[in-house]
Amino acid sequence: MTDALYTSDFDFDLPEELIAQSPAKRRDESRLFALDRSTGETRHQHFHDIKGYLKSGDCLVLNDTRVIPARLSARRQDTGAAVEVVLLNDRGGGVWECLTRPGKKSPPGARLVFGDGSLNGEVVEISEGGCRLIRFQHEGVFLETLEKFGTMPLPPYIREKLSDPERYQTVYAKVLGSAAAPTAGLHFTDRLLAEIEDMGVHVACLTLHVGLGTFRPVKVKDIRQHKMHAEFFSLDAAAADCINDTKRRGGRVFAVGTTVCRTLEALADAQGHVAPKSGHTDIFIYPGYTFKIVDALITNFHLPQSTLIMLVSAFAGRELILSAYRDAISRKYRFFSFGDAMLIY
Repeated sequence: MTDALYTSDFDFDLPEELIAQSPAKRRDESRLFALDRSTGETRHQHFHDIKGYLKSGDCLVLNDTRVIPARLSARRQDTGAAVEVVLLNDRGGGVWECLTRPGKKSPPGARLVFGDGSLNGEVVEISEGGCRLIRFQHEGVFLETLEKFGTMPLPPYIREKLSDPERYQTVYAKVLGSAAAPTAGLHFTDRLLAEIEDMGVHVACLTLHVGLGTFRPVKVKDIRQHKMHAEFFSLDAAAADCINDTKRRGGRVFAVGTTVCRTLEALADAQGHVAPKSGHTDIFIYPGYTFKIVDALITNFHLPQSTLIMLVSAFAGRELILSAYRDAISRKYRFFSFGDAMLIY
């Protein structure tokens, strides 16, 4: 049977009450749906039970990106009209690629004022997909200015206010630049990571700054026509060596999140070898893709018809994933960013 290539083939009915509005009380107490992609066997546990699937010599790969307070409220300098701005990608030279709402209030040439006026911006161009390139003028360090005026860019399906912004950061987040959290990593605690390392599991970090791909829906009928937005990544020599050594010694690579999976697969050669590199990737993984390096994937439950459910369907098979999702819904698993976890191995 040919793998599905239509957006509608990745749809499912999700009760709204299963969309998690807040994180679990303790990170590693979220539920864990474990799926053996070779047998279809499933287990239902808690996230701290992830240790039972790892063994000495494996490599756990994390995305150490840190979410910036990327949501800003602005007003047009000439008309006073309100404009919401979400920073997505640093283009350099003070220029950022941004989402703006409403878009018609931010044409090229529009001048925007933020807060008390110590941060200003000018729309210089409309880029692919309707995003705006905005050149910012400010005093001092830009990221410190964002801390003053910006707020955490929670996904639109989360309507409750987050009492502790750090709960939308992983405990290992350190490299500022993301517009959204790599949410599969939200389940880890420092203690759990230490226990995993004590087992002889290697832990490596890469960076992928999550950008527009997280927000952009698939609008085409045939998914092969969808264009992913490029996102910045970086893999250093130490992490590359760790991953390559793991594969060479027969260990398994566990990707924590679709961002790690996409980055590793974009970097890997035909032999599953990676080299240190920084750049941008727009890799789109959907059924029919042959994985070169990732052996197991830790992820959350994803939106219907999204590029993320297409990726996990490529990893485990569309019918198996949709069957697992139906099972998760019947068992009242929590979905999306603050939801429960899934291990596919």
